[in-house]
Amino acid sequence: MKMFFYLENQYYICNNYLISSMDVDQVQLINDLKANINLLVARLEKEKAENTRLRRTNMELQKDMDMLDSKIKDIEQNYANLKIAKSFVAESGNVHEAKIRVNRIVREIDKCIALLNR
Repeated sequence: MKMFFYLENQYYICNNYLISSMDVDQVQLINDLKANINLLVARLEKEKAENTRLRRTNMELQKDMDMLDSKIKDIEQNYANLKIAKSFVAESGNVHEAKIRVNRIVREIDKCIALLNR
């Protein structure tokens, strides 16, 4: 970007264009405006870089969250399996409850088989 320059014969050059009859205050305002625009462009670039960094961090955190969700599902499945195993080792007072659980498991297995046969 070129700045405005004062020439001795009352003409100014702005980006290779010749401009006449501008006073020094107007030239200073234009130069200040250009400086502010350059500052804003620099801030924009800084914010773009920050945005990119935050997007990368977000993607990493999303991967971590997906991994933890998977671990939670595994733990929940292990817990369900433990409950099933406990139902097979029922005490004499819980025999009826154990039979109900086994029947429920058999129904779930039947549903899964029916879905696989589709």
